[in-house]
Amino acid sequence: MVGHFQEFEDEYLEMMYEFFEQDKNGLVRTGELAEKLGVSPASVTEMLRRLATKGMVLYTPYKGAQLTDKGLVHGKRMKRRHRLAELLLELLPFEGNHHETACRLEHAINDELEVCLSILFLDKKVDPSGREIPHPDEVIEQRIHELERSHMFLSTISKPAQYEIVTMFIPHEMRALFDQHNISVGTTLLIDESLRIYSNGVECKLEEEVKSKILVKVVEK
Repeated sequence: MVGHFQEFEDEYLEMMYEFFEQDKNGLVRTGELAEKLGVSPASVTEMLRRLATKGMVLYTPYKGAQLTDKGLVHGKRMKRRHRLAELLLELLPFEGNHHETACRLEHAINDELEVCLSILFLDKKVDPSGREIPHPDEVIEQRIHELERSHMFLSTISKPAQYEIVTMFIPHEMRALFDQHNISVGTTLLIDESLRIYSNGVECKLEEEVKSKILVKVVEK
């Protein structure tokens, strides 16, 4: 039950953040929140009082509520994770409802996974619907920068070194090409001064679009 209550709270704070994106100083009325969440106004009132006792919102009966600094941090985090989840689902051959599935996935994303997804979508500023992805908090941002120094997409490499393939997001029909070069997750690639790519001593000529879908990490010397 504790887990379910936490998810309910997350949903409210995330939705409050969505209102905040539209009007940073406005109060969110109970009826508006109830309509967006598909619940009764009485349920909204009960939850807002609960969140107010936790210091997440400032609630004024019959007027509305707004996020506190503490609530803003949490709501922003949940919205960021939701939109990262939507990017992930867009990348996968997933045919279900992206929004509903992202609503479930966001609760399972912890700090470690958020950092990994941030590296995966480092160049993405908006989600598949064109909505801005909120910036990470300072702790997550620092961890992203640390991981970014060792992990990158093949297309962004500018220095010669050895790199190990971590993940490949390539269509099934291209598997044969990579099999010819014995390239797979775990393969070590050598990139020379001219940024040519070699696998097992054989040069691999890959298009930029393909390289942009291969995540690698620097091999420690």
